[in-house]
Formats: sequence, structure tokens, C-alpha cells
Amino acid sequence: MFEKLGHFIFKRRKSAVILFIVGILVAGGVGSLTFSRLDSGGYSDPNSDSYKVYEYLTEELKLSDPAVVIIVDSGSTDVTDPVIVQKGIALEKKIAQEEGVTRVLSYWSSAGEATLKSSDGKAAYILVYGDGEAFSAKSQELGKRMQKKYDGPYEGLTLYAGGVAVVGHAITEKISDDLKIAELISIPLTFILLVLVFGALAASAMPLIVGVAAILGAFFILYLFTLFTNVSIYALNLTTGMGLGLGIDYALLIVNRFREELHHGKSVEDSIVATMASAGKTVFYSGMTVLVTLLSLTFFPLPFLQSFGYAGVSVVALAVIGALFGLPPILALLGDRIDKGVVRKSAITPKEDGRWARTARLVMRRPVSAVVLSLVILGIMAAPITSIKFSQGDSRILPADNRAAVATALQSERFPGQTGTPIEIIIIDGANKSDEINAYAAKLRQVSGIVAVLPPTTVGDDVRLIAYQEMLPRTPESQELIHNVRTVDSPEGTLVGGVAADYTDSQDGIARTLPWALTWIVLSVLVLIFIFTGSIILPIKAVILNFLSLGATMGVLTWVFIGGHLQWLVGSFTVTGTLDTSIVILIAVVVFGLSMDYELFLLSRIREEHLAGKSNVESVAVGLQRSARIITAAAVLLAVVFAAFVTSGVTSIKTMGFGVALAVILDATIVRGLLVPALMRLFGENNWWAPKWMQRFTLRH
Repeated sequence: MFEKLGHFIFKRRKSAVILFIVGILVAGGVGSLTFSRLDSGGYSDPNSDSYKVYEYLTEELKLSDPAVVIIVDSGSTDVTDPVIVQKGIALEKKIAQEEGVTRVLSYWSSAGEATLKSSDGKAAYILVYGDGEAFSAKSQELGKRMQKKYDGPYEGLTLYAGGVAVVGHAITEKISDDLKIAELISIPLTFILLVLVFGALAASAMPLIVGVAAILGAFFILYLFTLFTNVSIYALNLTTGMGLGLGIDYALLIVNRFREELHHGKSVEDSIVATMASAGKTVFYSGMTVLVTLLSLTFFPLPFLQSFGYAGVSVVALAVIGALFGLPPILALLGDRIDKGVVRKSAITPKEDGRWARTARLVMRRPVSAVVLSLVILGIMAAPITSIKFSQGDSRILPADNRAAVATALQSERFPGQTGTPIEIIIIDGANKSDEINAYAAKLRQVSGIVAVLPPTTVGDDVRLIAYQEMLPRTPESQELIHNVRTVDSPEGTLVGGVAADYTDSQDGIARTLPWALTWIVLSVLVLIFIFTGSIILPIKAVILNFLSLGATMGVLTWVFIGGHLQWLVGSFTVTGTLDTSIVILIAVVVFGLSMDYELFLLSRIREEHLAGKSNVESVAVGLQRSARIITAAAVLLAVVFAAFVTSGVTSIKTMGFGVALAVILDATIVRGLLVPALMRLFGENNWWAPKWMQRFTLRH
């Protein structure tokens, strides 16, 4: 199949290049519309009790949590002072007239509601409600306007604008700005490294062409997704990182093999055909392993993680299409000119035998020592994982001096409860259960962490209770609180909602889905690698090694972002004592997929040498020599792309960049450089064993 594709592409090379260019331009034009349609939410589980409460409040009662929470700081004067009262009421009336504001509520207009006044009595809340869903573009636009007009000095008062709309806008704006900086760093640096790897300017441009095409194509597909569902702003970072990274990976493999075939004296057409039959096949199956791995993200109930699944699958598919259908016709047109613009002659014709082959032979002479040393290193790195704790992103993922983060911190420090994010309890058909509900409310007041429970209100046949907790809603402490609240004996038909319950249900939903996602990843990867290699041993070994590498990565992430170390390297961030659950899952899935990518790069070349008649040791040595250079180069380049995200001021993006970069480097050095050759030496010819009845399901090389 791949040989026929190679012949077809060569014959239609001009038309294929024109179609490729037109496709990039169209995708770029339409894909640019994506940015304004993304949101910074998507953390809710739509099948949960908390989401049912949210729907009840928004659809039945037309209520919602405040979009903006404005703190009015009166300095040294109490907020009950007549002058402050007059200013507060006037300010509330002015805010109520702003575009997009549906209603307002303040300490002064609520007849002195205690939860709307700070503990010291010198500050009060003005809660601002809008008609857009939390974290939506409409809500964020309101947050942007409110922060611009009502954050800072105001007629002798000091205003601080916070709330989901303000925080959502701040996160979206920060990510968009940081993405531009990351691209300004990664793209030029990537090209310089590509020049050093390929040794020629013409060849160095090829990976960037594939990478940019994959990114623009993925933006186009994400735009289509936004027409039907919500897509997170965070998906942009994955799209950019994976697009450039996989574009570079696959183009490196294709271009390197094409040049290798040319240097062996083959014609341009024969070189294209041979490249497609070898590297092209590897790219296809490597892409499939990454794609099925990232597809697991769509299993999770959170739209946030599903967004990464959409972005990941899209960008992988486009990277494979670009490498197999866009790059080969360009190479066919260039021919020998692929080596134009020589910068480093030694890179033009790679050595048949070199330091990678010598390293492999050295490792295989002492395989047990290499395995023990590698496991000790990975074990030390994984050790801090025992302290890992999880939460979800809130305002603290922003820089500590960001105005939205400052406002949220003040809410937590100066006010008795999380008034802007209450626990909402709906008791269906509870109107005739007043005694039972009053008893239930009394029990809730005794739950540790609850600071107030408001009197129940009847809504038709139903009853609504509002409780305020003392801790931030998206934290392990609030999750424990919601679990405790739900264990309290309650009237039939009781649903617990609000932001803390929403967070709890999201975390619980992830925990329920994780085993299924892991099962899908492991089984699909085992099947694909078996089909590609014809071995039972190699797929199992690959999965085990990936989990070892992943454990080491998670250990280091715990040490850095929970322990607060290495801020001189990764930049400053607010230490919350937790890692964002969704980001950890994203890192794990992406790293697992990329590790399999490199595994297939290496195994395909080793298997090729083994099928040519070489011994197990020589197959590994020569295969490593011919592929390790590409794997190492690809890993370094991919690490550079993701390491650029460490410059972000948003902690979750910083974590993703650092985690993926570290894992890729670990995988290309300790795992591929030491563990793989050592274990292949220990297993010997058994590496390629499979029962005869299964061999008919494997790929013929």
C-alpha cells in the first residue's frame, strides 16, 4: 500500500503540492476564527448532581452565581458609616446600569447580610450578575469591562474586581499572550536546532512546514467543534506544542530516510517509494498509537479534558496527513536539492557506525547493570510522588500580582465565607417537609467547614438552601467537605450543588473514568505495537517502561510544583500544595503517546535490521545508531517546544510544558538509550516471539 502511495505521489507531485498549499491557506483562514469562540471553563460533569442543581437554578429560577464579585474597601472606616453607605449604594446603582449586568446585590441593599461584610467590618461585597454562562466568552467580556472600570481607587474607596468572569478573562488573556511569547521563542530556536541536525537549510525547513500545516489544520477542525460544543482555551497550547512536535518528529523520519536512500544512489522516485514503504509506514503506525492514546481524553466527562482530546486527535491526524501526503511531493520536487544550503557537512551523510552503536554495544555487554542503574535513577525521581495531591485550577494559577488573583485572595482572607461561590442545595418536592428541612439545616450548620446556612426558601413545590463554606471551592478540603455534607441525613430529593460540589463531582467523575481510559490506552497500544512488530514481548515491555518513565515525571512534578522547588528555573508560581488533576491526566496521556511514538521509531529500524539477517545484538546496535540520532533530535526539539510554555504565567500551562519536556528527555535518554537495548539483550531472540496462530495478524514488512 505504501509503495503504491509513493509512486502515486511522485507522479502527481505538482498537483499534490498545490493542493497542500491551498489546504493550509483555507485552514489558516477559517481556523483563525477559533480563538474568539474558546472559553476557560469546562470543568463540570454534565451528568452530576451539581450540574442538575446548576440547570435548576439557571433554567427554572433564572438564577446564577455572581459573574463578578467587587470588594469595596473603605480603608479605616466601617462600611456602616453613613458616608460609606451612601457611596456604596451610589456605586451599586451605577454598576447596575452597565451593559450586560442583569442585577446586583450588595451588603447595603441586602439589609446588612453578614456574609457580605468582611470580618473586620472595613470592606463589603457588591455581587454582579450577568446573563452569560460562567467562563463563556460573553461572561468574560463582562468581566473585562467590570475590571477595567471598577478595579482601583474610586471616590475615596478601593475597589477589587474578582469572580468567575474576571478570573476567566484574566486566564484567557494571559494564556493568549503567553502563547505568542512561547511561539516567538520556540519556532526560531527550533529552526536553528533543525539546521544543526540536518546540516542544510532546505531540509531544515521541511519539519516546520509539516508542523505549521498540522497546527493550522487542527485550528480549522477545532473551529468546527466549537459550532457544536464548548472548547477550552487551554487546547491551543496542546495544539501548538503537539503540532510542532509531531510535525518535527514525522518530518525528521521522512526526510532523513529520503536523504539516506538518495545517498545510496537511488533515483528520486525510488527514494520516495522506499521512504514511504519504511518511514512512511512507521509514521502511520506511530501516529495511530498517539491518536488512540489521546482519544482516551474524550472518555472523561469534563468538557475541559474532552477539548484536549479533540485537539490532540485533530493535530495528530493532521501531522500524519502532512507527513505522508504533503511532505513527500515537496521532496519529490526538490530531489537532490534537499541538501542545498549546507551548514554542517557531517550531518548530510550520517555514519553507519558511530557513538550510538558503540553505546548500545556497551550497554548490551552489561545489561543487568544498565537496568539496575536506570531503575535506581527513575526510582529516585519517582519518590516524591507519595506526596502528590490534586485539585482544580482557580485564580491561584495566575501570577500572584495579577489583579484578579489579588481580588480572589482578599475574598479568602477578609470575608467569613465563600459568598460568591456558595453551596446550593435543592430539595425537590420539599415544600411540605419544613420540619425535616429545618432539622437538616441544623445538622448542616454542625458540619466542620460550614460557616453559615441561610434560612430555607420555598420555590413552588421545591425548597432551596444556601450554605457558605470557609475554604476555596476547588480544593481537596472542599471536596472532603462536600462528601461530608452528602453523608448528612437529608430529605428525599436532596441535590447538593454549587462550585465546591461541581469540583467534587468533577474529581469523582475523573476517578471513575480513569480505569476505563487506562484500559483503552494499554489494550489499544498493545494491539498496535503487536501488529507492527509481530512480537508479544515488545508491546508489554514498552507499556511497562512507559509507566516507569511516567512515574518519574510525576515524582519530579510533585517535587517542583507541590514542594515549590526550582522556581529559579521554571519561574515563580503560587504554591498551592496540589497539582491540577486535569493537567496531570493530560501530561500522562500526551507523554504516554509520545513515548510510544519514539518506541516505534526505534523498533521499526531494529526490526528492519533483524529481518535483513543481523543478530539480535547487531540489530539493536545498528538500529539504535540509525534511529537514535533522529529520536534524540526529535526529543530535544519537542522538549524545546514544550519547555517554551514554562515561560507562561499560568501555573497549569507551566506545569504542562515542564512535565512533557522532562518526560520526553527522560524517554529519549534513560529509556531508549539504556533500558531498551539492555532489555532487548536480556530477552535475545525471544524479543520477536509470538504464537504461530497470532502471526497472521501482524504487518508484513
